[in-house]
Amino acid sequence: MSKVSTFQKLGAAARVAGNYAAQRVGRSRTLSALMAGVRTTTRSFTRAAHQLWLEVIGVIFLIMALSFAGATLKEYGKYHAGAVGSGRLAVAICCALTFAWFGLSSFWRARRKSQRP
Repeated sequence: MSKVSTFQKLGAAARVAGNYAAQRVGRSRTLSALMAGVRTTTRSFTRAAHQLWLEVIGVIFLIMALSFAGATLKEYGKYHAGAVGSGRLAVAICCALTFAWFGLSSFWRARRKSQRP
């Protein structure tokens, strides 16, 4: 006789119960309509939440890009005065441009998602 673990037994019981519940729901028009409503509402909320997430992240990245742009101006002043080398200025410029790109692309992605049916 083979030994079956408790998790396997629980998994089999869950499958049987799930199949039974699916058959019962399939027979009831009210429960089918209720489940369709729940699925539609959930899909709508998740799409809205994902779009909001993309927009919030875009704002955060743009704020960080502005911060790096301020640091770039400060580093340019130091570079122009001869206090620092060009490496620090290049890093500040690259960081500002990278975060600006991330912020803008997040907004573009949110707009693309909102235009889909």
